[in-house]
Amino acid sequence: ATEYHLGLLKAKLARYRAQLLEPPTKSGGAGVGFDVQKSGDARVALIGFPSVGKSTLLSRVTHTASETAAYEFTTLTAIPGVIEYKGARIQLLDLPGIVEGASQGRGRGRQVVSTAKTADLILVMLDATKSEEQRRLLEIELDAVGIRLNKKKPDVVFKRKTTGGVSLTATVKLTKTDEKTIRTILASYKLHNCDVMIREDITTDEFIDVLIGTRKYIPCLYVYNKIDAISLETMDRLAHEDHTVVIGCEMDLNLDYLIDRIWDNLGLVKVYTKKRGAHPDLADPICMRKGSTIEDVCNGIHRSLATNFRYALVWLGKSSKFAPHTQKVGLGHLVQDEDVVSSACFNE
Repeated sequence: ATEYHLGLLKAKLARYRAQLLEPPTKSGGAGVGFDVQKSGDARVALIGFPSVGKSTLLSRVTHTASETAAYEFTTLTAIPGVIEYKGARIQLLDLPGIVEGASQGRGRGRQVVSTAKTADLILVMLDATKSEEQRRLLEIELDAVGIRLNKKKPDVVFKRKTTGGVSLTATVKLTKTDEKTIRTILASYKLHNCDVMIREDITTDEFIDVLIGTRKYIPCLYVYNKIDAISLETMDRLAHEDHTVVIGCEMDLNLDYLIDRIWDNLGLVKVYTKKRGAHPDLADPICMRKGSTIEDVCNGIHRSLATNFRYALVWLGKSSKFAPHTQKVGLGHLVQDEDVVSSACFNE
């Protein structure tokens, strides 16, 4: 009974919070956001409290100079830079420092966290000399605007319909919620005709996230700066935490490892193209998401290629079954990192 009532309260709280954070557009004029065009193969957003070293990190790992100073709120708008790594171009976005209550709009916080929603990876910058409370406060602010850090989207299929009532199916045993709670939450959102299929053991909060439908599930790295000012024991403890990297921007400590971790967490693969009778073009790879197919590679070159496609040849790479010999593949073939694909087998 307690879990049931908690579920109802969570559903109401989520609905009221959404109404507060996303008021109707007719109630006021348009807000001013950070108009930064998304470029490169991926976008990484830097989020943190003022004076934790975000601008210094941007200046160290990109060719962009972001103003730094010994006072807070030096950065007042979004500053983009580009990390060039293994032939890929990764946009790094230095966002203004946020304060507690940013999700309610304090200190332009709503613009900052809204811009973070467009990122493929979030770097939460933390000061290693301060308490762990800073990390918890940042997680609360991001969670309040619907950003779920290092979480996967719940395996739930939700479909609205016009008639037929509620059809609820669970393929696994639900230990963190129950059918009664789910049906009551659906009723509180005035969803009286829908199909719901639950394929994993989810919590009440995760089911509410599915209903709201605007949640963003973004990978995150917690980056502790200023490790040159803490003890070796503290640094070792921080470095062994999950999804954590320790760095020292002022002394260029561990920055190369941070870029390696950024690349790993973005989940990108590089695909090289090869013309008939020529060597592969290793200087300009096509960067794709893990799980991409030959069809995605075609669209990355030009959308007309997939329409006139006959077959492709994978010359080298982990996805080729016959390496070092070529393999003839179709549009559905999954590519892997550093595959060499022949572009001579597409119809002109």
